[in-house]
Amino acid sequence: MVKYREILRLQAQGVTQRGIASSCGHSRNTVREVLKRAEEKGVCWPLDKDVTDLDLLSILFPEKKLPSDHRRKPDGEYIHKELAKSGVTLSLLWDEYSVQSRANNEIPYSYRQFCRFYNDYARKTKATMRIKRKPGEQLEVDWAGDTMHLTDHLTGEKIPVYIFVSVLPCSQYAYVEAFLSMNSESWITAHIHAFEFFGGIPRIIVPDNLKTGVTKSSRTEPIINPTYQEMAEHYQTTIIPARVSHPKDKPSVEVTVGHISTWIIASLRNQKFFTLIEVNKAIKEKLEEFNTKDFQKKSGNRQKAFLEEEKFALMPLPTSSYEMATWTTATVQPDYHIKADSKFYSVPYDYIKCTVDVRMTRTIVEVFYKNARIASHKRLSRYGDSFQTIPDHMPRKHQQYLELDKEYILKWGKSAGPFTLLTIEKILESYPTEKQGLKSTFGLIKLADKYSIERVEDACERILSYTPRPKLKSVQTILKTGQDKFDPKMVTKKSSERKNDSAYGFTRGANYYGGKNHDN
Repeated sequence: MVKYREILRLQAQGVTQRGIASSCGHSRNTVREVLKRAEEKGVCWPLDKDVTDLDLLSILFPEKKLPSDHRRKPDGEYIHKELAKSGVTLSLLWDEYSVQSRANNEIPYSYRQFCRFYNDYARKTKATMRIKRKPGEQLEVDWAGDTMHLTDHLTGEKIPVYIFVSVLPCSQYAYVEAFLSMNSESWITAHIHAFEFFGGIPRIIVPDNLKTGVTKSSRTEPIINPTYQEMAEHYQTTIIPARVSHPKDKPSVEVTVGHISTWIIASLRNQKFFTLIEVNKAIKEKLEEFNTKDFQKKSGNRQKAFLEEEKFALMPLPTSSYEMATWTTATVQPDYHIKADSKFYSVPYDYIKCTVDVRMTRTIVEVFYKNARIASHKRLSRYGDSFQTIPDHMPRKHQQYLELDKEYILKWGKSAGPFTLLTIEKILESYPTEKQGLKSTFGLIKLADKYSIERVEDACERILSYTPRPKLKSVQTILKTGQDKFDPKMVTKKSSERKNDSAYGFTRGANYYGGKNHDN
């Protein structure tokens, strides 16, 4: 019982609130509240001798004399449900509860009593308490310190098997799987299988600072492994590694690892396994027993707590599972290709000599430059072609060469002129294979770029005037010597005149050429 009379008497004598609290054995907050309420009510020392502390309680704090029926009882089920939501705390719920109580002319319980009421309710009727851990918020993951073993059926050698452990802190529901190594592929695969086992995605993943998950540990800005980060982005979750040497950042998985070591690893110590499938089958059976085993200090078990109070809070699984990817770097070669897994893939020729990042999955090869994707290819099979080139990645002149086919050459010849088209047709007919003929006719296009289409047309007309089997070399010679610039009819006329003149012209005798004198 608060000593109201003594507090007022000492205050009238000029004793400080600290002194009053020390003398009466009350807290300073209680003393301050009594003096404040006495000032509001106009109650001061001296008081009549028949005024007791109970009377002062009725005067100063009439609400405390009301029967308990006038107090608003907290709704435990509502509190438990609301605490599952992100950002909701007991402090917020108590504030809302107090406002509603006063609006209905009811007296609310204090915050301490409010929290005590929820704790009693959750302990008696629920398997989980949501003060520290919200459902679906975190997933703690780690490798167990103890290992299991496979037995080689030929040599009898023991092969170590590593145990992955993941646990949801709210319900303590766990997933366990065995792997032959602790590399990045096993780490990512274990997470994918854990998500499928839980049937949903937590908002935060809390791993240890192992190299398969964290490239560089840091208290403020840890660098996450690219593949691990990519997996988290695929599942729309966040990775927040535990601090170095701070196991309390992930206490649930640390405790669960100890339980797993006892209830699964130790319990299977006398069994021999020859394949990883056998190990995981035995682990699955033991895990089922572990998750359905009743809690010691509260009602229910891990599986029941998960199904009833946590599964609903997990984010849904995506339509497709994450596909494991590996990252490497490469330099774009002068032929605008990069080498990845002994195969060559094209990128835009603008990136020649640049260093790029290469992401490879089982089916896709993607190339990134400064985090922007610049190329994507279907991954070549191990025993197939070695090169894969996209025409748009090539320079324009290279694209023209790639587009070269019979239809293209004939279309170009038709646009150049009838003699050029006829020359192309004759050249194509003269080769045993079309590919050889196309290579020769492509030379006509280069000659047109060098000399002009009009001169090539004239050269083709000239060569067709004296041979039915034109050759690229002949057309090239005509253009080089400029013969296409002369009129063939004029050349024929001058040749004829020279023949006529030789019939009547001066003929040198034998003496001119040093012939012998026949008179001697």
